[in-house]
Order: sequence, then C-alpha cells, then structure tokens
Amino acid sequence: QEQLVESGGGLVQAGGSLRLSCAASGRTFSTYIMGWFRQAPGLEREFVAAIRWSGGYTYYADSVKGRFTISKDNAKNTVYLQMNSLKPEDTAVYYCAADEKGLYSRRPSEYDYWGQGTQVTVSS
Repeated sequence: QEQLVESGGGLVQAGGSLRLSCAASGRTFSTYIMGWFRQAPGLEREFVAAIRWSGGYTYYADSVKGRFTISKDNAKNTVYLQMNSLKPEDTAVYYCAADEKGLYSRRPSEYDYWGQGTQVTVSS
C-alpha cells in the first residue's frame, strides 16, 4: 500500500527557513507527480508546489515562487520542500500528495495519495 510520511515541520520566526521531507513507499513512483499542499485553519487546502518524479520539472504557486524550492531524491524515494524567507501567512499544516496519473494539477481532488500532514508555524 502506498504511503507518504511527512516530517520537518515546526515553529520558526519570520524570515527563517524549514525543510520538509516526504518519504514515499509502497510502489514505484517514477511516473507520478508529487505535490505539496497546505491548509490553514478555516481555509481550503491550497497548492504550494509540485514536481514530476521523472524529469524533475517543477511547478509553484505564485505566493511561494522564489522562496520555496521543491526537489527529490530518487534513491531515497523522498521529496523535499525547502522553505526560505518564511512569513506568518505561511503558517499551515503542510501535506505531501501523489498523483499516479502523472498529469499536473493544482486541484487537491486530482491527487490519489496523501500524507498525514506536518504543522508549520511562523511567528512574527
């Protein structure tokens, strides 16, 4: 069974950095799109970034472009989200997701597998 496990969340001051990790297991993800989403209290889950497992092409939400970087380590079956210049509005639970169809989308409903989420809190 496919499993995604996030780690790396925490509390950081504005302007600081965090790196989130998403370890994938259960099957071969080579054709997948891997995405990061976030959800703040009372708000809908929103797209943050995505990467094609094969080829490594990346996609970003405008709100994080230039501050966040998504990357992957094929040998470790792990996807990362490096978050720099963090702002209080980045505070949310961050989720890793996998789309086995390999068709890029920003819609959470298009993703087939989800991790449990990791809390990121940015203090002002």
